[in-house]
Amino acid sequence: MVHSACKTIRKIAVVGVISLCFFASAWAASGPGDVVGKITVGYQGWFACQGDGAPINGWWHYTQNWGAAPSPTNQGIKSWPDMREYTKSYQTGYANLGNGQPAKLFSSYDQSTVNLHFFWMHQYGIDCAALQRFNPFGGEGPTRDSMANKVRIAAEAYGVKFYIMYDITGWTTMQADIKTDWTNKMSKLTASSMYAKQNDKPVVCVWGLAYNDAGHPQTAAACIDIVTWLKNQGCYVIGGTPREWRTRTDFLPMLHSLNMISPWLIGAVGDVAGSDGIYTNYFLPDIAECNANGVDYQPCVLPGDNSLKQRAHGDFMWREFYNAIRAGSQGIYISMYDEFNEGHQICKTAEDASMIPTGSNFIGLSQEDGTVCSSDYYLRLTGDGGKMLKKQIALTATRPTQPTAALAIKNADWEMQGFNKTVLSFGTHKSLVLPARSSVVTVYDMCGKIVANIPVVNNVAAWHGTNSYGRPVSAGSYVACAVEGKNSIVKTFVLDR
Repeated sequence: MVHSACKTIRKIAVVGVISLCFFASAWAASGPGDVVGKITVGYQGWFACQGDGAPINGWWHYTQNWGAAPSPTNQGIKSWPDMREYTKSYQTGYANLGNGQPAKLFSSYDQSTVNLHFFWMHQYGIDCAALQRFNPFGGEGPTRDSMANKVRIAAEAYGVKFYIMYDITGWTTMQADIKTDWTNKMSKLTASSMYAKQNDKPVVCVWGLAYNDAGHPQTAAACIDIVTWLKNQGCYVIGGTPREWRTRTDFLPMLHSLNMISPWLIGAVGDVAGSDGIYTNYFLPDIAECNANGVDYQPCVLPGDNSLKQRAHGDFMWREFYNAIRAGSQGIYISMYDEFNEGHQICKTAEDASMIPTGSNFIGLSQEDGTVCSSDYYLRLTGDGGKMLKKQIALTATRPTQPTAALAIKNADWEMQGFNKTVLSFGTHKSLVLPARSSVVTVYDMCGKIVANIPVVNNVAAWHGTNSYGRPVSAGSYVACAVEGKNSIVKTFVLDR
């Protein structure tokens, strides 16, 4: 009875009320849409585990040797995820976590994982996800096809936009293959109500244009052909480029024909001083070039490599937000959402030694420079950056949210079901006054996972923001349920910093 009531309230809370925000830039080539004036995250969705049912049947991207379990000698990731909210996970070859829990990892192939990731996007104010699509004509193709459909399901469930981003790295036949793939498969996704549109056109990105390295052998002629073809299909085309795109003179006609340019910065910047150099040497002249050619501009903002201790507890990422927005960027691309391979993920990440395998070389967010950071801090910071982009908060060089700020309660709504006595209070100490015969309050997160069972003492259930492991609970939406006989009281609330 309690669980079904909770599911009903969760559904209402998740669907919620969607607030519409309008962004205007004095020099935007396009008006507000699903990418202009919005925060987009790059979503890899490329982690699989043996036993998850994925066609690839291996530890996809988690290891160097996908046929063997992840371990200290077979490692493909730089950072360890916070696994507390995943409903399905898979045993690795690492020792137990510091808290004694088994060292398990998620599979992107599980719909529950994709749902959780997109719920977090919804929860933290992320507007859009760009699903990475590498060459799907090899052995990875069936798994990538399934991932595209799983992303559609999650995006529609949680009200997050999405689009396809073709990554042409090492893809020598991309010119013909993308046309076939878009025509036969990916264009069908545009029927989704959540497929991103800009200027009333479905969005598609081709990442890897105008590079000058062995991994990107595509000629300027091949690149202009695929961009022109996609535009002729009615698409709004984004080009993922190197930061030096303006110097690639043989590619400039193609680049000027794009609807939006999104330069890549991972590997090009790693600290606050470097971000200021990017602002001066790239953002300002890039935007001037785009303005002159009617092209929208969507630079990268990255959190920094967790394993290299680049993040400075958010100072680095916030400086990038500040520089991109004060320069006049039309949108922002976060690189990346789930990139645990490069350590640049904003997805919930282990905080400290208690949440990572003992004896491993991973470090938690709080271990980078000694400043305690919650696992969701870079999601919260991204939400703040989105508010600044949309002019919901003023342009500021100072981070508005601190890593360890206290939780507060907002958006509290009660529903009584069969009780004779009403709720009296839900105060600043998260204390809930309940009917006399209630003995316990169960707190669920919005994915249905129990995070706390709180005993009722003298009709009061006191919750101080800790989960069943005794660790701080992240900001977000929760459901509290108490039972009296066959009746239940259901409370939905949001913890916010």
